[in-house]
Amino acid sequence: MIELILASQSPRRKQLLKQIGIEPLCQPVDIDESLNKGEHPLEYCQRLADEKANAAWKKTNKNIAVLGSDTIVVLNNETLGKPKDRNDAISMLIKLSGTTHQVITAVTVLSPKGKKSNHSISHVSFANLTESEIMTYVDSQEPMDKAGSYGIQGYAARWIKSISGSYSGIMGLPLYETAELLK
Repeated sequence: MIELILASQSPRRKQLLKQIGIEPLCQPVDIDESLNKGEHPLEYCQRLADEKANAAWKKTNKNIAVLGSDTIVVLNNETLGKPKDRNDAISMLIKLSGTTHQVITAVTVLSPKGKKSNHSISHVSFANLTESEIMTYVDSQEPMDKAGSYGIQGYAARWIKSISGSYSGIMGLPLYETAELLK
């Protein structure tokens, strides 16, 4: 079995790693996730994955692999991260209603062999959402810790007309890309 530190407390990422036979040790890290002025969404997402991996790596004895990952939602080149509050979640869901947007997940692995990074970009088409649907969903609290204010694996799955790309990447960790990095 591969020994791995996951620089996250995400139950979704831990579950996805278990799905491919990896039981990670979770080590959440606290980094500044502010978007830099003029930063392209993919560059931003990759920078956060790198910084998470680096922060966890600094706390290890450097003989075990560390995985950092980040997921963002992008609509018309606007990065939608986790909602700050209820109103922010509502605003994001209104923006996503009836659109096709991108979900970018970046992954960085640091190990004694060096650094490797990869990412997935998926396209998600949402149905038109009613105000009542949005309010009920936000009141459930499910969207409050998720990029773009929704989780494909939860209640919001009912609004997803189609996806093109990595389902696990939309959940928060693209398994194919991650497995390739861990080889």
